[in-house]
Amino acid sequence: MFKRLKNRFLLLNLVIISFMMLVSFVTIYTITYQDVRRDIDLELRKISDFFLMPQLDMFDPPLDRPIPDTGNMMPERSVAFVIHTDSNWNLKSSESWFDIDNDLYTHGLEEAKARGVKRSSGQFNLDGNDWAYTVRPDADGYMLVFLDVTARQGILTNLIYTFLAVGLAMLVVIFFISRFFANRSIEPVQEAFEKQKQFIADASHELKTPLTVIQTNTDVLLANSEDTIANQAKWLNYIKLETERMAKLTNDLLFLTEMEQARMSMVYPQFNLSEAVETIVLTMEAVIFENQIQLDYDIEPDLSVYGSSEQIKQVILILLDNAIKYTNPKGAVTLTLKKQHNEVLLSVTNTGEGIAPEHLTRIFDRFYRTDASRSRKQGGYGLGLAIAKSIVEQHKGKLYARSTVGESTTFYLHLA
Repeated sequence: MFKRLKNRFLLLNLVIISFMMLVSFVTIYTITYQDVRRDIDLELRKISDFFLMPQLDMFDPPLDRPIPDTGNMMPERSVAFVIHTDSNWNLKSSESWFDIDNDLYTHGLEEAKARGVKRSSGQFNLDGNDWAYTVRPDADGYMLVFLDVTARQGILTNLIYTFLAVGLAMLVVIFFISRFFANRSIEPVQEAFEKQKQFIADASHELKTPLTVIQTNTDVLLANSEDTIANQAKWLNYIKLETERMAKLTNDLLFLTEMEQARMSMVYPQFNLSEAVETIVLTMEAVIFENQIQLDYDIEPDLSVYGSSEQIKQVILILLDNAIKYTNPKGAVTLTLKKQHNEVLLSVTNTGEGIAPEHLTRIFDRFYRTDASRSRKQGGYGLGLAIAKSIVEQHKGKLYARSTVGESTTFYLHLA
């Protein structure tokens, strides 16, 4: 699916860029062509006007008559020739600045006739050279002016070849660039899709266990429908426990969904983070004592941040609960809260097995567990740290972990 999506993206990108390049090249060529044609027409008109001037015989003037001063009317000495015809288009005379084979005059007139001598202008190719001509009325017939435009036509031809070469080279380069960016563009979509698939699979797996327990215990109850409720209280308690686990799981999933949908900036009030941390520590002291864990904490007083006090308390509770779960008996949990530059830094450290480096980047993913069997025994779903991360990101903060395998793990929370 993603391969097809990438290919479609690549093809669409190439089509759009090719169309834009084609439009640009056609525009440039059209402008250049019009400039060349305008230059050719101007020179043909100058030559025609020059030869139509009265009393001019520039190619063979009499010795006793000087060449008149024509000023700006004198055309450039391009390769050109003039043919004079009668009213029936029969060749009368021909003139040129250069020595030109007489056959060229005849061929030029024939080419002009073949293209319709009544047309005022035209262009043809003869013996590898390009000629443009114009037809002007003369005293007793017509005057055909021919101009060699091979060089000008070569400019247009070279322009086309240049466009083709540059266009093909650019398409090759653009293909690889587009392919690179197509891969980069598809990666987040593919990653999100894979995460969604994994999320659905994990959620289904987590729901399957309590549903199986509920179904099994329900079958036991139905099989002993004559028995009293007191005698079957054990099965009912199992059903109740699994129902509560499912309720907690669905509530956590709904909370994560709501947090993702509330990514827009929100205005939070300022609250006393020091008091919030102390409240959570006091509520967890009994649990810590019961697990035979040593608790050390250092809370700098009167530190305030902007945010939702209830949500930040939930993050602190998740971090402490996580530390307690993964601290071995007679281990230690250390919590510190202090001011660091323009931020408030909360750190929660627990002794224990630690987290391997390959797991550190994924512990905040949903349903991710470094030790699935141990987490299941402790009643975790692998959603706590994902919820904490989502809340912290909502508050524009940072949450990350560092660990030394076999020694300790520390979670760091930065809030502004």
